[in-house]
Amino acid sequence: MPLSWNEIKSRAIAFSKEWKDEVSEDAEAKTFWDDFFHVFGISRRRVATFEQQVKKLDTKTGFIDLLWKGVILIEHKSRGKDLDKALTQAKDYFPGLKEQELPRYILVSDFGRFRLYDLDSNTHKEFTLADFINHIHLFGFIAGYQKRVFKEQDPVNIEAALLMGKLHDKLKNIGFDGHQLELYLVRLLFCLFADDTSIFEKGIFLEYIEQRTSEDGSDLAAHIGELFQVLNTPDQKRYRNLDEALMAFPYVNGKLFEEHLSLAHFDSEMRRILLDCCLLDWGKISPAIFGSLFQSVMDDNARRNLGAHYTSEKNILKLIKPLFLDELRDEFEKIRRDKNKLKKFHERISRLRFLDPACGCGNFLIIAYRELRLLELDIIKALLEGQQVTSINDYFLVDVDQFYGIEYEEFPSQIAQVAMWLMDHQMNEQASLFFGEYYKRIPLKKSATIIHGNALRVDWQNLIQSSATKGENLRFHYILGNPPFIGYAWQSAEQKSDLEMIFGNVSGAGVLDYVTAWYLKSARYLNVLYKEEELLPNKTEVGFVSTNSISQGEQAGILWSELFKYKMKINFAHRTFRWSNESRGNAAVHVVIIGFSNNDAPKKRLYEYDDIRSEPHEIVVSNINPYLVPGNDLFVLKRNTPLCAVPPINRGSDAIDDGNLLLDQSEKDSILARYPMAKKYIKPFLMGREFINNIPRYCIWLKDADLSEVKRLPAIYERIERVRIFRERSKRAQTLKAANFPFLFGEIRQPISNYLAIPKVSSENRNYIPIGFCSKDIISGDMLFTLANATLFHFGVITSVMHMTWTKAMCGRLKSDFRYSNNLVYNNFPWPENVTIKQKESIEKYAKAVLDARASFPNSSLADLYDPNTAPAVLVKAHLALDKAVDLCYRSQPFPNDTKRIEFLFDLYDKYTSGLFTKEKFKKR
Repeated sequence: MPLSWNEIKSRAIAFSKEWKDEVSEDAEAKTFWDDFFHVFGISRRRVATFEQQVKKLDTKTGFIDLLWKGVILIEHKSRGKDLDKALTQAKDYFPGLKEQELPRYILVSDFGRFRLYDLDSNTHKEFTLADFINHIHLFGFIAGYQKRVFKEQDPVNIEAALLMGKLHDKLKNIGFDGHQLELYLVRLLFCLFADDTSIFEKGIFLEYIEQRTSEDGSDLAAHIGELFQVLNTPDQKRYRNLDEALMAFPYVNGKLFEEHLSLAHFDSEMRRILLDCCLLDWGKISPAIFGSLFQSVMDDNARRNLGAHYTSEKNILKLIKPLFLDELRDEFEKIRRDKNKLKKFHERISRLRFLDPACGCGNFLIIAYRELRLLELDIIKALLEGQQVTSINDYFLVDVDQFYGIEYEEFPSQIAQVAMWLMDHQMNEQASLFFGEYYKRIPLKKSATIIHGNALRVDWQNLIQSSATKGENLRFHYILGNPPFIGYAWQSAEQKSDLEMIFGNVSGAGVLDYVTAWYLKSARYLNVLYKEEELLPNKTEVGFVSTNSISQGEQAGILWSELFKYKMKINFAHRTFRWSNESRGNAAVHVVIIGFSNNDAPKKRLYEYDDIRSEPHEIVVSNINPYLVPGNDLFVLKRNTPLCAVPPINRGSDAIDDGNLLLDQSEKDSILARYPMAKKYIKPFLMGREFINNIPRYCIWLKDADLSEVKRLPAIYERIERVRIFRERSKRAQTLKAANFPFLFGEIRQPISNYLAIPKVSSENRNYIPIGFCSKDIISGDMLFTLANATLFHFGVITSVMHMTWTKAMCGRLKSDFRYSNNLVYNNFPWPENVTIKQKESIEKYAKAVLDARASFPNSSLADLYDPNTAPAVLVKAHLALDKAVDLCYRSQPFPNDTKRIEFLFDLYDKYTSGLFTKEKFKKR
């Protein structure tokens, strides 16, 4: 157990007095440094060696005065000697050290002066021996006190995970695998962390392996097995003749070492890997980050991109701050001077219960626990202000048993359990650092409740009631996390079954992302609590990270039509942003965060992003609807006809031909070279890709054709025969029926007039979906939508930023690309009402300017023209003018941003669908 700071300070004063007159390096340096380590309650012999031999950069042999591998290198000189020269000499030893042996600190001294260099922060401090007492906190790392700085990423996390991965592979290769291997590695993780953070006496795990096991590794497994048994045995029950090295290890309990495991088997290389692990500074490990990294080393594919799979602390805070932390922090600030209220507040936060029903390695629980402990530390500081503290043990009430998790896979659930203890210890270190008295919770008497199971099939309330005392009614105050996203096309049979179980006969639920099941299950859990309000009076709040697709288009309507049945309200939300980390690989997806409950907060917080990679800015609104827009609660469902009096939209024609009626340029040329008369049966054909990229493509179009003449064209007739055979093999009734007419497209929806073409799929990177007019002689495929008889006015509105804003909110996504919808986007779009002749003419004028700007670049495709990096200035200016003209049809002032546009459109949609608008009124524009 580390010494208290008070004891360390007393020893520091005695040390300074003892050595104030020493001058000779050779005579007393070793004793001096033994005494120096004694100040911090550490046996120098256990952690560091004198005269470590190394090869220097000039290939000569050197001897380091004192080295604690991976921690500190000390170079000592006689009193009055040059410390700059001592630093240079110390750095000359670095090339001879292994990567894991390189120290974080260099300390140079001449008895009377100390100069400590922190190589991580590139800072240094110099002070005299007499002033040692005033700089004692610089050496907290020796005693086991470590000030935590929470970073997005620290290389030690990846380095540690890679080393553990090597050990994992070696053990698995000898046949030690499955549950036993996973638990074995989790136990080793705990021991490595404990050895560097004073759960164990400093360095005893490393010392035990180095001094008690053979270099060939043959007896290492037996020694580790015995150590695991000792860690599970209380001191009073241990054998009296137990090896004193084992007796030095504390009783851990917490069930971590309870299960009996078979002995593994090690060789010399595996022993070396474990020793390399020991040389890392495990005090730097972030439990939130390392858990995911540790899990990923078990998978070869994940390990290749190690670091791309953890969730950054910064992103986790985006959820937990508005869910509970901001409110608790605000309350603390209001009552911090009232000790009676502060005590009640402290007791209340110690009774809060948290559940992550898809916890993985526990990232969200770990950070939530850390922040709750930091809040508690501030509470205790305020309560004890002006008082002399003699013992801090009784002041801390928040503990890991307030946290619960459910995880589908066993190994991550084990990691989460241990990671919560690791974070608990790090927070105990923070408390020790502040109060100057060492505080730890060993043996482990409490633990987070993390179960291995399918959260969608587990009764969440049973999870918390199982830890309640008899007659006690517990509830979760906060449900949070990052459930698996998984779009419907990628769901396994089991996952589809889970969704069916949760949603039952809800119409359209088959298109929902997997994550939506957690929303509905949470709503039902809250609904049960609401009915039992007398027993469980406080509200439960829920916050989930989710794919942004659940707040767009079809999914938003289907999901929230169910959630509204349970009186759910969105209390905070982050609109779409890029969910990623700062590591290499940078796995990213576009997500939203939604916080909801049946508690309708009067002020709701919406976090907006100028772009998906920017920082959010918060706005306070009265209501947030399912599309994460300020406004009334509503959802948009599919319509078969337009909401307003505008041309109907249709899908293009579908060949259903196995490719036989479609031709590329070379196939067309080949047919015409042999049969020039076939020219009248071959027409230009466009799908969305061809339309946007100006790719020539053609089709055989035989509607109203002279079939007797077609029979004399073998190159076409043979293709028709292949179409017939293909359709006859189908099990689809409509396709079988179409086999009777193999010379025709299977589904014909070609306009008889010129039409406006809208691609079904378009890149998310474009500011506008490229839309354009086509001749009736150009056959549109089923990846285009068509508007027959469309005018410049219709083109102008549809190609404006106003319509694009609606499209982004309503359309589905193909990967992240826009997937335009006739029934959801176009048919529900609120066109401007009461458009004047002047406004209409203005839109037509600027719409023509857009078309003219395109036409001035005849060799450029729409893909070229609408690439945001290369779009011609004349086209950009034309679109901006058109955008303004369309905006002014909706209201008298232009809209400052898309958020205001979508707010307005939802209000207008609400007005139109509430019976306050008729298509006849729209016609009067």
